[in-house]
Amino acid sequence: MATASYNLQDMIARPVPSGAGMRVGIVVSEWNSNITEDLLAGCVETLKEYGVAEEQIAVRSVPGSFELIFASRRLAESGSVDAVIAIGCIIRGDTPHFEYISQGVTQGLSELNLRGTVPVVFGLLTTNNIEQAEERSGGLLGNKGSEYAVTAIKMIDFERSLGPKS
Repeated sequence: MATASYNLQDMIARPVPSGAGMRVGIVVSEWNSNITEDLLAGCVETLKEYGVAEEQIAVRSVPGSFELIFASRRLAESGSVDAVIAIGCIIRGDTPHFEYISQGVTQGLSELNLRGTVPVVFGLLTTNNIEQAEERSGGLLGNKGSEYAVTAIKMIDFERSLGPKS
């Protein structure tokens, strides 16, 4: 959870491996695009900062956060990426829709990590209001997209450290 006392620097207490040679897929929701586009920009910038070549970053968009599940699965199964980052933003409203979508996306992305062949990074912001989303997408609390990128690099490195899959 991003707070004023916890940020990306806390996450990278251990060195971030080089992203050279890594292939990263990003699936980004068009819903709340004012937030998700900023998260995407922070993610791509950080991937490149750590050595992932721009041509090795595949970005695909989907209409909403619920669609992140299907698109992430398909991208992971394509064999063209070493990790998938799913980026979305759900802002609480006046109906239970927030809970249903948040729960469904969380469960779906978790299932992909349990049964899939590449890591899927959970990049779903769930906030009570637009201000909280803005704070986490380049505002006061930094850009969570950068954290998603570092997580992907570390997870690819982890997977590679285990050797070939049987």
